[in-house]
Amino acid sequence: MTAVPDAPLRNFAPFEPAAPPRCFVLVPCAGAGSRAGTAQPKQYQPIAGQALVLHTLAALGAVPRVVGGLVVLSPGDDFVWPQGAPWPAHFDRADCGGSTRAQSVFQGLQALRARGVRDADWVLVHDAARCLITPAQVDALIDACLPDAVGGLLALPLPDTLKAERGGRVQATVAREDKWLAQTPQMFRLGDLYAALAVRAEGGFAGVTDEASAIEMAGRQPLLVPGSAHNFKVTYPQDFALAEALLALRASASTEVAP
Repeated sequence: MTAVPDAPLRNFAPFEPAAPPRCFVLVPCAGAGSRAGTAQPKQYQPIAGQALVLHTLAALGAVPRVVGGLVVLSPGDDFVWPQGAPWPAHFDRADCGGSTRAQSVFQGLQALRARGVRDADWVLVHDAARCLITPAQVDALIDACLPDAVGGLLALPLPDTLKAERGGRVQATVAREDKWLAQTPQMFRLGDLYAALAVRAEGGFAGVTDEASAIEMAGRQPLLVPGSAHNFKVTYPQDFALAEALLALRASASTEVAP
């Protein structure tokens, strides 16, 4: 695998001042993934022939309305990135990751601003470890959020009975009505998300579990857009086998319909 040399800071495609807001992707990729039980950060664990994160980026890079993307890395990240596909040519990397996801996203937004992304532009923040996202799911989120005043996220209505626990035993059964499982991408205007996170920065981003939670703390209500059960975050050792099986199934289906 041939490495791509680190590129100098570059601007994304120029825009006209009166042009409509554009869509960019931000992928925090600075975590260690300690629960995955892998010898390396889980986003770099091989799965279906390549690093997990490359499946994620290939899907995001195939969305026509996404005009640019930024992958936020830990300083000193030594992963050898491929040259050419599946690395999208219109994506960039920045080693500005922090000690938490919220800090990585916040500093990634700063890097996007430095590259010419406007506060009015949309940013779709997506977990590196959600490698089963599809372009169609991202398109559905964009369709729903573009006309919305706030933005929103992919999510699933909670299908199972929910239990509250204490000391390893059930404390209570929690009503599942109106409960959703948050997924990514989560799509907000750069200026809105940056401002919401900036307010929480001095407190170490306490209470910020995802981008939607930061927007909620700012007094706004993100839109819930139905996602897919396949869009799960690879977190535990058993998740790798499931993700690999689903990727293999997709590849097989694609081969069968090819002319």
